[in-house]
Amino acid sequence: MHARSTSIRGNPANLDVGIAYVRDEVLPAVQQAEGCIGLSMLTDRENGRCIVATAWADEEDMRANAAEDRTVQHRLLHMLGGGHADVQEWEIAILHRDRPAGDGAGTQVTWARIPPNHLDDLLEAYRHNLMPKLQELPGFCSVSMLVDRRNSRTVSVTSFETREALELVRKHARSLREQFARAMGARIVDVAEMDLALAHLRVPETV
Repeated sequence: MHARSTSIRGNPANLDVGIAYVRDEVLPAVQQAEGCIGLSMLTDRENGRCIVATAWADEEDMRANAAEDRTVQHRLLHMLGGGHADVQEWEIAILHRDRPAGDGAGTQVTWARIPPNHLDDLLEAYRHNLMPKLQELPGFCSVSMLVDRRNSRTVSVTSFETREALELVRKHARSLREQFARAMGARIVDVAEMDLALAHLRVPETV
């Protein structure tokens, strides 16, 4: 399974317009596309950042819909008043749900770089060492790990029932990830706390 993410920093005042566009126009259209297994949208109302991700059954389906995604990217960029759209493609390596994270959930998003050729070891350790500890946190809903093997990058998204639930475990969750990264020789390059504005994913469990 694969995913394409589009990250934009725009005017925070325009986020509601962007969410409505993705919910009312993009989501119904993408759900009809061959191989699409969902869409999600993360937002940060403090700095106007949003990340729209479409999930696909395989890389071929994702690439076949690249032109449609570019149209969405350009329109959303204009709508939000952003200057640049950062588009990245990922393999969905891990996805586990204790329970579905609905619209309005809180998420902690962590980007990292890893030593070349260490990805499989990192994923195995993530499943057996870090994920069980994250599951014990109050309000935990789900966790996903996306990887870019070519560039030795990962991004993980841990979802909690509400933004308030996330705030209660913020330090503990971040500490767990930092300890794990050090042990695996990975380098965390960015961490963000975002609202799960739209959660319409049919990605099956991988663990």
